[in-house]
Amino acid sequence: MQIDISLQPIISILAGVLIFVMPKLLNYIVAGYLIIIGVLGLLQ
Repeated sequence: MQIDISLQPIISILAGVLIFVMPKLLNYIVAGYLIIIGVLGLLQ
């Protein structure tokens, strides 16, 4: 039995939990997420 977990859903869940706990982090989390997704898109 092999469990295949992709990274993007885990990051989304963690970001959602952090935003729920500390709403002031929303701007930083969204900005970081967009930067990471943009860089990964350029590297592919």
